[in-house]
Amino acid sequence: MKNSKKLICLAVAASLVMGAALTGCSVINNRADVMQTVASVNISKSENFEKEFEGYASAVTEKTFLKREMITAYYNGYYQLAQQGKSNAEIFETIKEDLCTNAVMTQYATVSLLKDKGAAALTEYQALSSEAEKCEYILGGKDSEAVKRAKYALNTTLNSVLDGAERELLDEEEDDEYSGSGTRSTPTGIDATVEDYLAENYNVYTGYEGYLLENAGDEYEPLDGTTKVTRQKAYRAFVGNLEDNFLTVKEDEDVTDIWQLSYVQDSYVSQLQSEILNAFNDKAVEDKEEIIKEVEGGVYTFVQGEYESLLEVQKADYDTASAFETAMGGLSDSKFILYSPSTENDTEPQAGRYGTFGYVYNILLPFSAKQEAELKVYQDRRDKDIITESGYFRDRNKLLKNIVTTDQREAWFNGSTDYSFSVGEYNSEETTETPLEYFGADAGRDYLFFKNNVTDTEHKQYKALEKYTGLYSYNGTVKKNKNGSYTLIAKKLTIDDMLAEFSAYINYVLGGDKVEIHPGDTFDGVWNDTNENYYNVQSFTKGDDEKEIDYSLLVYATGRVNLSQTSKEDMLVTDKDKTTDRYKAMSAVNELQYAYTTDTGVLSQYIGYSVSAYDTSYIKEFEYAAQSAIREGVGTFKVCAGDYGWHLLYVTDTFSTAGGSVYSPSFTTERVETEGTFENRFYTWKKDSVLANEVTLKRNTVLKEYNTDKAVTVYKDAYKDLSGL
Repeated sequence: MKNSKKLICLAVAASLVMGAALTGCSVINNRADVMQTVASVNISKSENFEKEFEGYASAVTEKTFLKREMITAYYNGYYQLAQQGKSNAEIFETIKEDLCTNAVMTQYATVSLLKDKGAAALTEYQALSSEAEKCEYILGGKDSEAVKRAKYALNTTLNSVLDGAERELLDEEEDDEYSGSGTRSTPTGIDATVEDYLAENYNVYTGYEGYLLENAGDEYEPLDGTTKVTRQKAYRAFVGNLEDNFLTVKEDEDVTDIWQLSYVQDSYVSQLQSEILNAFNDKAVEDKEEIIKEVEGGVYTFVQGEYESLLEVQKADYDTASAFETAMGGLSDSKFILYSPSTENDTEPQAGRYGTFGYVYNILLPFSAKQEAELKVYQDRRDKDIITESGYFRDRNKLLKNIVTTDQREAWFNGSTDYSFSVGEYNSEETTETPLEYFGADAGRDYLFFKNNVTDTEHKQYKALEKYTGLYSYNGTVKKNKNGSYTLIAKKLTIDDMLAEFSAYINYVLGGDKVEIHPGDTFDGVWNDTNENYYNVQSFTKGDDEKEIDYSLLVYATGRVNLSQTSKEDMLVTDKDKTTDRYKAMSAVNELQYAYTTDTGVLSQYIGYSVSAYDTSYIKEFEYAAQSAIREGVGTFKVCAGDYGWHLLYVTDTFSTAGGSVYSPSFTTERVETEGTFENRFYTWKKDSVLANEVTLKRNTVLKEYNTDKAVTVYKDAYKDLSGL
């Protein structure tokens, strides 16, 4: 089953406790104390075992947990439960339970898969000497994909730990090494790898014979400045931490051979056991998956039934605007909106009826601190009735003209993590097969971000970032300093410059002249970047009524991205190519949000802010611009004034004013099996959720029958003192 890994929430693997073992300070002072047994698990002692697995008791290797493993698990993450109000006594009971239930499931899965191999397999299994060999046998041998995954996972973890230790050494050698600070939101999925990715040749780099840099493989990226000496020092620190925490056992271990360390061997077994649980879960859901895939008359009947059931529920639940607005706020990859209520289809807002629901991105170009101070004076005058609301907008316009913005991604250079990379340096590397093309190269701009995701254009190893193109270079000059920091001089942009940049990047991503810009209602003619009429408006009221504001006069510009596809099924295409104009444009605008907006709240929204068809909590200028843009459809953008500065709004999605079914899908074989269609995404979501439930049911059944007092023995006295840790 392709997505089995996503369905599994394993308990802590007892041996793989990198975090605690490598903190650099021992939490354990007495070897005899920490080597006490706190629990043992042997499911062959259960009453149910012989009924289900007669003759297989010898295949179960009793698992013994030491006090040391509970302590390291605590420091490896369980201590965070204290933030939820858990006492240490409760936390260590949770650790014990997780360790034991994981062992029960691992033993059950191992025996179950062994039994499936036939009677002769038991004899072959018993003849193997080590636990690692036995696990490899269950998984199909040393050359199986599962075993390769386990080795790759452990190697990457070990290299990551050693990189961390070596990085500290390299920093110490640079007395003036820059320590980054500052933050800015980043897209999700940075450095996320493709599921089940396996490097052809990837090994641990320790600096010792057999584990030199040239042995590590092409896909391992060493730290800048690494040497054989610094890597060996990092490795010795690693071994020292193991010894301090009594995680090396054999006195005759060759510590220079990392794969011979008992700790690493135990960690490898834990990785193999995780793969065994994956294989067992795949087997457990095979029958259910066949039901989900059942086709009758060319239609996936199970999935169609699930869709129709959910649609009926949403018809009942989303019968009011407020209920639908709540649903809009919860939209995600695993929460679909299938139905929307109908609304009045007015061309202009009146009588509280505004037309269409939808979502907008928001790039906010803010007032400067000095301008904010001036604006506060105007607001005080308005609040004291010295000037009218219309007069306030007139005075505010004086400030809007002089707003300038800059690229906000300095923290991606000089923050705690440097996400940047020089495209010129990357393109000149010998390992670069195809030079990376990007926006801004012709202007001498050289820096992009998130190298792994962006440069892996075929996404063989690293996933593409969702709704983020990644080809918009830092808008300014960049100089890397000797201490690792960067000196940045960002280019200043007016609202007209921002619109030019906005249009140019979207056109670049879409590969054509797709963006139209028109002036707002305050002036006529063609967009020409010199729209003085906007700033000279004296009255913002409708007719003779000085209290009724004409918010259309606050819209500075309007435009549209001419998309070749606009149907619902194209909105959130998830196939590897992400080929639709709709998705590409949305991704480009989202990237510009990350680059420029000072409204960072929008960066955490799925496809932007949800906007009601009726009254909203937004300021009226924003509400008017957003609702009018949404009525004009996906790809529309508008610039409007506000109390925080300029808002550049882009419509990512809308719902029909007529309401009803949003997608009107057809769950035919072709539609379901085509990646990126709504039918494919809905099918994948339902399959994953149903199969995850099936895995949970199977797990609960096994634990009910085998997580018993006869199979699991706990020695509470051995760890009762840990409540005061």
